[in-house]
Amino acid sequence: MSWKSRGFDSAPKSLISRKLTLLLCIGCFCAGMLFTSRMSTEPEEKGLFRRATMEDGRQNLIKEDCDQKTKDGKNEPKSIFGEVSKTHHAVQTLDKTISNLEMELAAARATQESIMDGSPVSESSSKRRYLMVVGVNTAFSSRKRRDSVRATWMPQGDKRKKLEEEKGIIMRFVIGHSATAGGILDKAVEAEDQKHGDFLRLEHVEGYLELSAKTKIYFATAVAMWDADFYVKVDDDVHVNIATLGTTLIRHRSKPRVYIGCMKSGPVLAQKGVRYHEPEHWKFGDDGNKYFRHATGQLYAISKDLATYVAINKHVLHKYANEDVSLGAWFIGLDVEHIDDRRLCCGTPPDCEWKAQAGNVCVASFDWTCSGVCKSVERMKEVHRRCGEGESALWSAAF
Repeated sequence: MSWKSRGFDSAPKSLISRKLTLLLCIGCFCAGMLFTSRMSTEPEEKGLFRRATMEDGRQNLIKEDCDQKTKDGKNEPKSIFGEVSKTHHAVQTLDKTISNLEMELAAARATQESIMDGSPVSESSSKRRYLMVVGVNTAFSSRKRRDSVRATWMPQGDKRKKLEEEKGIIMRFVIGHSATAGGILDKAVEAEDQKHGDFLRLEHVEGYLELSAKTKIYFATAVAMWDADFYVKVDDDVHVNIATLGTTLIRHRSKPRVYIGCMKSGPVLAQKGVRYHEPEHWKFGDDGNKYFRHATGQLYAISKDLATYVAINKHVLHKYANEDVSLGAWFIGLDVEHIDDRRLCCGTPPDCEWKAQAGNVCVASFDWTCSGVCKSVERMKEVHRRCGEGESALWSAAF
């Protein structure tokens, strides 16, 4: 009985214990699941945040790198262009320096040759730099023309020396020798030179048909005697305002090879017996053709480089019948800047007078019909009075 009673009493307790255990297990499982879910979610969120932060940083680095490359890409062409420009400038400077040295060497050789040939040498042992050398082309028969120039626009005596020392302007009448060396013509010029001291004598035999040769020898002699920025040739029947000429030339001082004058292109005259006949007219093409551009012969100026070029190559430069054409031909194949300035070829009064009154003072005045001032001996003073710049203009000018 007792065993039955015990068995009967323990059966419900065992059942209850099983149910509690099952519920406890289920509860623990759910609690574990909940805890596990929470623990796994937080690191995932942190991982996502870290990944996002790292991704943003990576994108920022990429962006900065791209921006830097873009900037570098933009600056790189500028930098390269700047370096190329500097290199080009350096090459040009070096080339100019070499060219100047070659010119100086050639000029020194030409000077040495002139000394050996007996040509005049520099008037001063220590050469100074002058603004310009003005050579007034003259002839044995032009004594009265020279006197008219001396009485008007060419300073004399101490004033001429002052002009050289203070303004750097050399002025000389340019003449060669007669066919009979030491003859009466040469002696007359020597006496005149002793009185005025304003001649530049050339190793050249005078003659109208030899003007091209005289021009070559003048530039070669002048560049050997005086170191100047410009060398000017003017005829002795032309009126010149020296101060205006100087202020005109200094505007072109920085240019290496300049050829300044009133540029023209006249007809090539093939007919014999006419004035300015060109024996070599066939070189300029068919009849009726014109010359290439060149400065009219009454007055023109060239820079030192060109004067040196003429001095070096005087033995091979071809001479045409007209000296202004010859000079233009010597420069036609060179890198030369032709400057056409119409103030270098004004007419005589009233033309130059009107221009002076308007504030545009002429450099040179002459009559085209006479290729100079018509009857210059009688009229030069009148032209000077009406078209001259005034003596004070020369001494107050700053070159």
